[in-house]
Amino acid sequence: MNIIEAIGLKKIYSPKGTAKVHALDGLNLTVPKGTVQGLLGPNGAGKTTAVKVLTTLIQPTEGSATVAGIDVIRDPKSVRRVIGVSGQYAAVDENLTGFENLEMVGRLYHLGKAESRRRATELIEMFELTAAQNRPVKGFSGGMRRRIDLAGALVTRPEVLFLDEPTTGLDPRSRLGMWDVIKNLVSDGTTVLLTTQYLEEADQLADDIAVIDGGKVIAEGTADQLKARIGGHRIEVTLIEASDAGAAREVLGRHGEGEPRIDDDGRTLEVPVIDGPRALQYVLAELREGSIELHDAGIRRPTLDDVFLKLTGHVAEEDQKAGTEEMETAK
Repeated sequence: MNIIEAIGLKKIYSPKGTAKVHALDGLNLTVPKGTVQGLLGPNGAGKTTAVKVLTTLIQPTEGSATVAGIDVIRDPKSVRRVIGVSGQYAAVDENLTGFENLEMVGRLYHLGKAESRRRATELIEMFELTAAQNRPVKGFSGGMRRRIDLAGALVTRPEVLFLDEPTTGLDPRSRLGMWDVIKNLVSDGTTVLLTTQYLEEADQLADDIAVIDGGKVIAEGTADQLKARIGGHRIEVTLIEASDAGAAREVLGRHGEGEPRIDDDGRTLEVPVIDGPRALQYVLAELREGSIELHDAGIRRPTLDDVFLKLTGHVAEEDQKAGTEEMETAK
């Protein structure tokens, strides 16, 4: 059973004095119940706009969508009763304590005073915030703010949870903690739609991944299926001297399938190959003959970074620098 379905979603903006912006351009998406659906794409690809449509914050220009069988256009109030949403930035009242924030959400959903307090206590314990529950949120760390925000999205025990880049700005430890929380929610039956630019996050959490670019889905499948699309192995070498990069690139180009890529550090090169072990032997031999010294060399399987770059022409980390560009476009 698909708990989220989107068919031909389009969202077109017409800013004064500029050309039309196609934030969504015929997006199709299906998400089975009890799974994590990852949405990957560069900034401005349409991820946040898709989430806004599915959570009834904006209406599409064309197309249709349902969440838990409810039409998001015809019956947005009913959709809001079955979903939880956590955006890119923690939507909390900084002057209230963590406990008061959660209790307030419960009261806004008409849970009643006693039930709101009981649910707030339950979530405070779930997110390991007991020691800080009576402190104003303005004194919370970034990771604690994200946890309170996610806890707020869970007050009503939603069937479907929308997470728009939930770990943006978190340190590695806080990110791992958030991943554990999400995994536990899914194990309890919650369906999660997750947008992210952290490819490792999608690899770790998502049952299926949809790659979005230009407002439409350009590829979808499991992480392994997407990696298999570009196939083979990669030879990766790291030079001691960046000045040898040109010569090393020629060597890798003779034994690879496609143009070798040089990382920003100017010393790390990689190229896709068919027979990894054999190609690596030839590459190492030629580099040795050319007196090109290596810091490291090896074979690796494709990663989601490779898939992302191949499909969109963008490196995910570069797109993170754009910050809230897509969110601003969708306003």
